[in-house]
Amino acid sequence: MRVLKNIGVFSLLIVFMRVLFGIGWLLAGATKITGGHWFKEPGIFLRNYLIDALQHPNTPPFYKIFIENIALETVMILNYTIPVVQIMLGLFLIVGLFTIPSTLICLFMHINFILSGNMNLISLILYTTAFSLIIFRLDAYHLSLDKYFHIDILKTFKERKKKKMVTMIPNNEKLSTNS
Repeated sequence: MRVLKNIGVFSLLIVFMRVLFGIGWLLAGATKITGGHWFKEPGIFLRNYLIDALQHPNTPPFYKIFIENIALETVMILNYTIPVVQIMLGLFLIVGLFTIPSTLICLFMHINFILSGNMNLISLILYTTAFSLIIFRLDAYHLSLDKYFHIDILKTFKERKKKKMVTMIPNNEKLSTNS
């Protein structure tokens, strides 16, 4: 309980947002494996999705080129990679391990989803959540394995510079001024 007393309400809300975001990604990957057609009919569902994205008017022309030349050519690799990565990222976010890199990868995957022409309310919520976790990254590190293992390295640069400046001055020496 002493740990919770040192954390503010806002920080707890950000941690709660991180955990829910992780649960969302974990469930997205798990439902692709267990309930969807991703592994029952490998490549068919994803190939149809990509072909539909080519016909979608909201898909930008540069992304249509990407779909035609890269995504459709590697559809079987993507078919197995996407759900596994979603599950791993979900677990990382829930326990707070590699929090910011995991959030950035989620953001990248979500941008690809949006570029394929799927913009809806859930997309906006996920997009906003990812940016909130990045903006309030210091709060997202509370109750995380990143903090426990001291790998919360993506803190502000000012904090790192302060620590360097303090450690560069020996304790026994006094600073002299030119007067």
